[in-house]
Amino acid sequence: MIETLTKQIPLLSNCRDVIQLKKGFSSDEKYLIHMNDDSNKLLLRLFSIGEFESKKTEYSILERMQDYNVTCSQPISIGQVGNRGYMITSYIEGKDAEEEISKYSDQDQFDIGIEAGKELKKMHQYAAPNHIPSWYLRKVDKHKKYIDAYLACDVKVKNDQKIMSFIEENIHLMKQRPNLFQHDDFHLGNIIVNNKKFSGVIDFNRYDWGDPIHEFLKIGIFSREVSIPFSIGQIRGYFNNTDPDEYFWRLYSLYLAMCVFSTVIWTLKTIPDNMNDMLDKVYMFLEDHDYFSKLKPKWYK
Repeated sequence: MIETLTKQIPLLSNCRDVIQLKKGFSSDEKYLIHMNDDSNKLLLRLFSIGEFESKKTEYSILERMQDYNVTCSQPISIGQVGNRGYMITSYIEGKDAEEEISKYSDQDQFDIGIEAGKELKKMHQYAAPNHIPSWYLRKVDKHKKYIDAYLACDVKVKNDQKIMSFIEENIHLMKQRPNLFQHDDFHLGNIIVNNKKFSGVIDFNRYDWGDPIHEFLKIGIFSREVSIPFSIGQIRGYFNNTDPDEYFWRLYSLYLAMCVFSTVIWTLKTIPDNMNDMLDKVYMFLEDHDYFSKLKPKWYK
């Protein structure tokens, strides 16, 4: 199949080697393409033809990211071969930060976080298209559905009424929030590092539109468990190496609180066997905030 592809896609006709990449949760088939020029490596993704329109949008988003000088894969080609779609991008050299960063010094972890925060800030220059409804309307609608499903399910989180009250007291803050591009999966697993330096951001396929502060949710759930120096660095890098104000922490806490209920329902629907692991993550960030009697998490120093 790969031989057929390299013949049918002119760009790949002079490739030297093809290696399948197995890592990640994407349904795409991914291949690292070594071109005859040793320094040139490309990433080939294959996907079902039914995804072609959404992949074209993802491709156009990567094009827009180039306009903002975001350090990410450069889009090179997209098309169809037979009953499959393909996308070719540049390849970011390095390793998955989630696996590598704990081997680095605290200072290196913090510095990588600073760079990650700066890159995230660049992405948030991209405003949502006019046809996208307001962030407040979309988020509140989703939240109500999750709460209804949570109240009807058998899994219960300690102090859930306290968490719901915190949400109700603060949900109005979303009304004035901007509608901007969201990577929506910005955490260490989607950051590449090389030689103890930040190398780039990958996996834009879960993008959304809404409040940029919602991006920091992944710190509380995932990144802080792997690297607190990185997590602090990402926040400070985003805010031009200063500490964010209370307004940021209130919105950050609001989104984490809402995430308690969406996490339970999403896990029940998709990976019910992982419920205990996911609840461990939920209780970790609930303890970080003393069930939202604290806005700033205990680890942020």
